[in-house]
Amino acid sequence: MTGIKDVALDVGLSIATVSRALRGQPGVSADNRHRIEQAAARLGYVPSRTAANLATGRTRTVAVVVPYVSRWFFSTVVHGAEQVLSGRGYDLLLFNLAGSAEARHRVMQTHQLTKRADAVVILGLQPTPAEQTWLADHAARVVLVGASVPTWPSVTIDDEAASVTAVAHLAALGHRRIAYVGGSAEEALDFATPRARLVGFHRAMSESGLEADPALERVGGFTVAGGLAAGHDLLDLDQPPTAVFCASDEMAIGVLRAARDRGVAVPEQLSVVGIDDHEMAQFLDLTTVRQPVAEQGRQAALQVLALLDEDPPEPVPARHLVLETELVVRSSTGPAPAGGAAYGIIAGRGHRS
Repeated sequence: MTGIKDVALDVGLSIATVSRALRGQPGVSADNRHRIEQAAARLGYVPSRTAANLATGRTRTVAVVVPYVSRWFFSTVVHGAEQVLSGRGYDLLLFNLAGSAEARHRVMQTHQLTKRADAVVILGLQPTPAEQTWLADHAARVVLVGASVPTWPSVTIDDEAASVTAVAHLAALGHRRIAYVGGSAEEALDFATPRARLVGFHRAMSESGLEADPALERVGGFTVAGGLAAGHDLLDLDQPPTAVFCASDEMAIGVLRAARDRGVAVPEQLSVVGIDDHEMAQFLDLTTVRQPVAEQGRQAALQVLALLDEDPPEPVPARHLVLETELVVRSSTGPAPAGGAAYGIIAGRGHRS
């Protein structure tokens, strides 16, 4: 069996240099790295992952804590991270909490993370003080996505500003009765995002000279089904809204379906806007505030490599990186109905099909 010594003899370099090159570590010139890789392939050298891990004290594994692996946002972030990390020889170890507070405690405050991985990426969760203390005490290297604390690198968008952008767009179209469909900060996993987007909604309403009506706020759980239920509920009101801002595209898709079920014309009778630019948004002509979802995973992976002294393939822009969002106007939003009359008043329909 070909060993690392055979590769070193073939290229005339030290075993240490060959080892660094084959493990993707810095300190090897591009020319020598290429020669070593070519020789290893020609000689049929297969590195021993176990031996390499024992020698370096590294597992070549990055743990990713995901609240709901089935949801589009989280799976897309994971894909973005995986593209970078797999290219540097790292595997991902996925911890799917599936919405369980018990699973969160079991994962976030045990040795599952620190013993089995070199670094941890936490998606969408605001770490509690107890979690921060436990991970710090156990020397965990942590990167956050969608949340931030001063001590760890993070990649986020400005969720509050994204809400302001969406609501300002509706207000500029003349809408006054604007509903909000979001998540609940009291959910078991205590997401950071729902709170920030609700704060942004209230701020935008105030800045537009409008009063947020609590009767027009609903919890949609960041799912299509939740948005559908919220949409039907809002359209049941005696004075329904003329526009609905949803804190995610998946909830907005549900509201669009509720409007279709009732024969409510979008955008003539009801305008709908979301956040994300979900892969289905363009097919449904959904106006949305686009966020770079896969890029958040990619940037988190670069932060991980920097923490591990792995010489990232490109510079890390900032320790606390806030990515830009962008309003994408499609046909789901339009001017408010004449006189601000809502669907129930001008259409007189309230049935479900």
